[in-house]
Amino acid sequence: MASGTMIRDLTRGNVVKQLFSFALPLFVSNALQAVYNLVDMVIVGHCIGPAGMSAVSIGGDLLHLLTFVAMGFSSAGQVIIARAVGADRREEIPRTIGTMFTFLLSVALVIALACFALRRSVLAWLNTPADSLSFALDYLVTCVCGLVFIYGYNIVSAILRGMGDSRRPFIFIAVAAVLNTVLDVLFVKYLGMAVFGAALATVIGQGVSFVASVVYLYFRRESFGFDFKPASFKVDPSAFKKLLALGVPMAIQSAAVSFSKIILMAWINLFDVTYSALAGVYNKINIMSGVISQAFTTAGSTMVGQNLGARQYGRVNRTLLTVLSVGLLMAFAATAVMLLWPRSVYELFTPDAGLLAVASVLTVPAIANFFGSATRSAAFSLINGSGRPKLNLAVAIIDGVCARIGLAYLMGFALKMDCFGFWMGDALAGFMPFMIGFAFYLSERWMEKRT
Repeated sequence: MASGTMIRDLTRGNVVKQLFSFALPLFVSNALQAVYNLVDMVIVGHCIGPAGMSAVSIGGDLLHLLTFVAMGFSSAGQVIIARAVGADRREEIPRTIGTMFTFLLSVALVIALACFALRRSVLAWLNTPADSLSFALDYLVTCVCGLVFIYGYNIVSAILRGMGDSRRPFIFIAVAAVLNTVLDVLFVKYLGMAVFGAALATVIGQGVSFVASVVYLYFRRESFGFDFKPASFKVDPSAFKKLLALGVPMAIQSAAVSFSKIILMAWINLFDVTYSALAGVYNKINIMSGVISQAFTTAGSTMVGQNLGARQYGRVNRTLLTVLSVGLLMAFAATAVMLLWPRSVYELFTPDAGLLAVASVLTVPAIANFFGSATRSAAFSLINGSGRPKLNLAVAIIDGVCARIGLAYLMGFALKMDCFGFWMGDALAGFMPFMIGFAFYLSERWMEKRT
């Protein structure tokens, strides 16, 4: 099979230079995705107010939870493809691609139908404030209709990134981000479509991104041996077994963190619509702070995967050190911004005086999350890149369930710190992956050969 320019060998050359060249497009892509997620909240916050922000916050958290299968299994597919490239097992790539497409798109349809059927019950379980209930329903139902686009885009991005191509996913998300921003302003501000308009803009952007990525993949199909014929989309038993072994723990990890945020959201909604809206601001700040972390985690995972496949352990060490250093530098920079100009940060989301008066409750948890995010990137680069499903499962349970929900409950309810305690507990739990990852690194078990 011809490799073309689609597959990048990350087992030779300068580690730092390669990591940055791979991570930079991912950073810009993630920055666009952060803007993509941010636009709805900002436009709604300025045009509608706290009730609309609460709806976008609740609907956005639910939508993120619903993508846990896509996030987990696409990440698993990326690692499988990267390790196949590093070990020169190119015949595994098309089987993995076909299996990912069929399995994940089928799951997306099932989840979308189930969520639509239970939409009112779900919002009731979350203690959705009465002021934002109708808005939340509009946002959730509309976004669920585009769930298949989110799953599809994650599949294509995983394929390309696993083979060392991080530039094309950036282009696709750039188109979607620009389109979403333009349509958000048009639908919400000028056409008065309220929260429904924001959700519709999001779905249209996602759809365009998915279609464009599939078209690109189709025209480059010879470079990775996938011909897009119906028979190629069948689920290959051996590829599916590998995908399940690595994807289930990763999916549980993604779901656990998202589930914990849903629990926190339900607790926060017990207060009033102001704090429900602030929860959305907190989440968006976390998304923005995770831009660097996510980019270097993805790049680091791919480089670790390929170098472990080629048994280049020294390059793995240099990769992890670079990922951690960059993350910490950016965490200090973000902290400076939050301490020097906190009101300016919060005014990005809303001019509402009531929200701004209490927004400072988010500052310390946000800063703690900056450093948790920085340390997680190095840990997940090693854990995901080495393909350790049991360890991923342990991280999911400890970080996503025990630590986040447990610490949030302890600080929020038991210590009577209310919403500040919920957010602080969530932020402190973010350091658990680093603790686990560091112990794994010291054990040197990541050097053991994995198929």
